[in-house]
Amino acid sequence: MPELPEVETVKAGLAPVLEGQVIARALVNRPDLRWPFPENMAARLTGKRVIGLRRRSKYILADLDSAETLLIHLGMSGRMLISGHKVGNFVHPQAALVKHDHVVLDMAGGARIAFNDARRFGAMDLMQTDAQDAHWLIRDLGPEPLGNRFDETHLVARLKGRNTPIKSALLDQTVVAGLGNIYVCEVLFRAGIHPRRKAGQISARRIAALVPIIRDVLTEAIAAGGSSLRDYKQTDGELGYFQHGFQVYGREGEDCVTPGCSKKIKRIVQSGRSSFFCPQCQR
Repeated sequence: MPELPEVETVKAGLAPVLEGQVIARALVNRPDLRWPFPENMAARLTGKRVIGLRRRSKYILADLDSAETLLIHLGMSGRMLISGHKVGNFVHPQAALVKHDHVVLDMAGGARIAFNDARRFGAMDLMQTDAQDAHWLIRDLGPEPLGNRFDETHLVARLKGRNTPIKSALLDQTVVAGLGNIYVCEVLFRAGIHPRRKAGQISARRIAALVPIIRDVLTEAIAAGGSSLRDYKQTDGELGYFQHGFQVYGREGEDCVTPGCSKKIKRIVQSGRSSFFCPQCQR
């Protein structure tokens, strides 16, 4: 499932063709994806201007001039594909609709944005912009890891006394929003913390040190265009490149990258998810 850097990359790709533009026509080609679409979604989108794009955790939020906000969740295989727009001196022709183009936005400026989702684990919803914090997908989210509310004091307080493994604690979206399996593995490797260590047994100093590491890993991944595993692609179809810099994720049986370490990367399963780590560098 796309994590924060992937969603941020998609948001950045959508901004030039959505922000400030009018949705000339919205097509909704099925009644639902992971959950039913909101009532009259096509009519509520058609003719509306997108006044801004934001990201909250793993959700893209498009604020409309109707005082509603469109929530987009990519799920496991959702892609936002853009066609019919100009990039420099080149124009990408508007693509014909294909299988799994479940929601299509034809913009007044000529661009077409298709939400293509083969597995249908993605979602879209409409909510009142001034009530977005009460939306059931948003209301319990923790602070953004790249925002000012996420700091050492917050993380130390939230993890103090917790008996869950640190890997699970960092995946808890009420603790910090947007972190997923890939980047938590990378963060814990850089921090030298074993994924099975109980969160409450790690010193406050080491917990506090996770904050800048989390920010560094996410910032690097965003700069590289996110990671592309299986179905994830940027809006232009290009793959992200951060996966080429993975230090542990997906590297089971390969040499640890730490100079002087002779151990191989190991994989364990925690709560149904793979955790990759170095048995020597992470304690």
